[in-house]
Amino acid sequence: MMVVSIANKVSAMAIDWQRISDELGARGYAIIPSLLQSTQCSALVDLYTRPDLFRSRVVMSRHGFGRGEYQYFKYPLPDLVASLRRTLYPQLAPIANRWNELMGSVVRYPHEHEEFIARCHAAGQLRPTPLLLQYEADDYNCLHQDLYGEHVFPLQVATLLSQPGRDFSGGEFVLTEQRPRMQSRAEVVPLEQGDAVVFAVHHRPVTGTRGIYRVNMRHGVSRLRSGHRHTLGVIFHDAT
Repeated sequence: MMVVSIANKVSAMAIDWQRISDELGARGYAIIPSLLQSTQCSALVDLYTRPDLFRSRVVMSRHGFGRGEYQYFKYPLPDLVASLRRTLYPQLAPIANRWNELMGSVVRYPHEHEEFIARCHAAGQLRPTPLLLQYEADDYNCLHQDLYGEHVFPLQVATLLSQPGRDFSGGEFVLTEQRPRMQSRAEVVPLEQGDAVVFAVHHRPVTGTRGIYRVNMRHGVSRLRSGHRHTLGVIFHDAT
């Protein structure tokens, strides 16, 4: 069992990356329980009211994305967000490289996140993509993919900052998978405050009767029935 400790800024817990890899391969997502402590979650939620920390704010209804809103952080990222990006990426890069090999892609990802970001910036993808999302009653997020440019890291992480049943009801994280010549399959991912879900951004490899093929993945959030819900999204590529 391969176990790696996350940096203290993120969490003192150990993550079983072999389990993460296995579950990503089997389902296209994996849960990291209690990645963040409740105090860290609350501190991140409080940042939402700090416009000086963000480069842009998006009201989803104006663009047909759903209802609710989100804000993209600007550089320099808050320490906790930067620590997540920097610490999780090296564990996910080998999985991403294996997926690309299975799907016949020649793209490979460097071990360190700084090297991958340098690749993004050289291609004109200069804008940071980590974001905070905010929902209230009747808000939802339509199924989508966070691509943003030529260079796309195929895995991303969303961490729930609010507590279901206390802060909100409804608002489940939803993934859909479209296999060739088949109906789309949906899955609801149960999360508690501080839990993170690692999931496929766009495609993932699946073994079929005729070998490996790629399936198309989308993600979203179901309608919030009551309360307020906040999420931290950590995307590892930058945007054009």
